Amino acid sequence: MGCTIATAKVQRNYNGHNGYSLECLLRPTVRQTCWLLKIMIPISLGVCLLQYYGVIAWLAQWLNPLFCHIGLPGASSIAFLTGATATTYAALAVMMTMELTLRQATIIAIMVLICHALPLECTVNKKVGSKPLRMAALRVIGALLAAVYLNFVLPDMPEPFSATPLTADESSLAEVLQAWCQSSLKLSAMIFTIIYALMFVQRLMERFGMMQKLTEPLAPLMVFFGLPRNAAYLWIVGNVLGISYGSAVMLQLEDEGKISREEANEVNYHLIMNHSMLEDTLVFAAAGVSALWILSTRLLFALILVWSRKAIKHALSAN
Repeated sequence: MGCTIATAKVQRNYNGHNGYSLECLLRPTVRQTCWLLKIMIPISLGVCLLQYYGVIAWLAQWLNPLFCHIGLPGASSIAFLTGATATTYAALAVMMTMELTLRQATIIAIMVLICHALPLECTVNKKVGSKPLRMAALRVIGALLAAVYLNFVLPDMPEPFSATPLTADESSLAEVLQAWCQSSLKLSAMIFTIIYALMFVQRLMERFGMMQKLTEPLAPLMVFFGLPRNAAYLWIVGNVLGISYGSAVMLQLEDEGKISREEANEVNYHLIMNHSMLEDTLVFAAAGVSALWILSTRLLFALILVWSRKAIKHALSAN
């Protein structure tokens, strides 16, 4: 995900403290929320109707043998595929139309957070020197492996994920649509609030140069992550604002000669597993998924990917 703030085209002219005024933040927040809802609402309604008329159940019977090995019903594949091709918000909208336990929702959420918006984000990766097909393959594999891992370590969480799941035993189409409307309104309000808060935080960090100030203290952490010491700024940008905005910064630093193309590529291997930590975590945590499981799992798989790649490169160079 991570591209929502970037697509809002953050304004850099603050005019004193007016950059934090209600009106200044309200307009881009409304614009961005409407853009997301144009994607989410049709997808969510379509899935709702497909579920009501039994199409989802029919698809699920073919996917159940695969998804049962990762603790998920076959129908949940619709949410995963929606996230992989569209946005995390669209996937969440689909998830809220399904009858899921919190454990199942946690697994799907982390799969989506590792593997989402592939057409967009892999294209962005290509601009800074990474191979898009390789990035996409690694994210799909990472999402499936993360699901296997979570199915093994997650405790039982029988409580329902959505307060208004759209179950097949609703007595009429009207009641199903009413429940869908309630769920969509709740999700829309949550998205607006999160985007508004994130825009405020982003502008605050830009105004006071907080991302640059954090660069030096985070250098040892970059070494632990298996990244270049001078990658801290890129890592902060990628985890606060996402891959799209982060790639724009990478291109600028490449042009200025401050980082090499290989260094930018190394950072991408971390970010494809673990980026936009602030926004992604807030979105699913607000819906009830544990932030601890989100952060720890994504960071774990980012570490595994980066250090595995370094080990393979070292082994190949030794031969």
